[in-house]
Amino acid sequence: MKIVWSPLAISRVLEIAEYISLDNPKSAAKWINRIFERIKQLKRYPESGRILPELEMEEVQELIYGNYRIIYRIKQGTIIIMTVRHSRQILPEEEIK
Repeated sequence: MKIVWSPLAISRVLEIAEYISLDNPKSAAKWINRIFERIKQLKRYPESGRILPELEMEEVQELIYGNYRIIYRIKQGTIIIMTVRHSRQILPEEEIK
């Protein structure tokens, strides 16, 4: 399986890391490394996430990492990382379409 990041997902990860770094730059770097490791598991186990409750479509799933939701779509042998959101944030519909 190939993993592709959307520009939005990259932007979200950078925003989150920037916010974390305000208190602790080392924690921000560690958070980024760990989220990438978590996403790497999708290569071997692409359906290890759960179906996104907001959509209830099998091809759109989420992988939980701490307080964050990694939203991804499985399409033709590719995993597309669509966005990363804090679990307390409402997931805007335009981020998952």
